[in-house]
Amino acid sequence: MTDFIQNLINGLQLGSIYALVALGYTMVYGIVKLINFAHGDIIMVGAYVALMSIHSFLRQTGLPLWLCVIVSIFFCAILGMAIEFIAYKPLRNAPKLCSIITAIGMSLLLQNLALLLQGANPKPFC
Repeated sequence: MTDFIQNLINGLQLGSIYALVALGYTMVYGIVKLINFAHGDIIMVGAYVALMSIHSFLRQTGLPLWLCVIVSIFFCAILGMAIEFIAYKPLRNAPKLCSIITAIGMSLLLQNLALLLQGANPKPFC
């Protein structure tokens, strides 16, 4: 019975994360009329920023976990605005295919940059 409850909690947590990502995709598409394929990758970058801030700040200055999450949120917001300004805004009047190709390119850029900087090995968060 305890395995069932634990699996139920794990499923609800994972489903909630999927729902948040889907909500983000829906909101971005509803406003900009562009499918932002880099949306999930920005979330990945946020997780890496939180991981790095926890490991670097927590041991040195004693920053609490919630502050590391706030740092990650602000970094992701600035990254999203930079991507919008640099990559998507110049293509507002271009055909939709150009915007989709740019979104896929941003996704690949963020994935490969994270792979280059962090490596492919799994990292514990705690």
